[in-house]
Amino acid sequence: MNRIGLSNEQTKKVAEHLDQHLADLHVLYTKLHNYHWNIEGPEFFTLHAELEKQYDAVAEEIDAVAERMLMIGHRPSATLAEYLKKAKIKEAESAPIRGRKVVEELLADYAYLIAGLREGIKAAQEIGDEATADLMIGSLSAYEKTVWMLEAYLK
Repeated sequence: MNRIGLSNEQTKKVAEHLDQHLADLHVLYTKLHNYHWNIEGPEFFTLHAELEKQYDAVAEEIDAVAERMLMIGHRPSATLAEYLKKAKIKEAESAPIRGRKVVEELLADYAYLIAGLREGIKAAQEIGDEATADLMIGSLSAYEKTVWMLEAYLK
């Protein structure tokens, strides 16, 4: 048992969820930059600014997830090779892209993240790791709002 009341053995499954999320966040961060740089068309001004907000938020979340892994006694992945090997979110080609396609791609990525967060929350709550569950619930809430806003944009 460590000083925060959780053993490394207890938190192993939770750390695996966090590390998967971390890998996906790194690919998403790069993808958001890619779209930010390559967006074209009448949606440019709206989406260019929105994508910057999203990658800034992901950057903060990356740090919080990695630090939480360390707090519960596990070392996060920390190389691009590890992220690309683990991530389920796929990179996007560096090419011109239109707004609707960007939004549809991001909606799929956020839906995937939401599902993973729900599983991670359950794993954390099963061992009484409420702080990790809270971290993931905050991310879940933010992604649900993002999905709602992106879906509204497509209507």
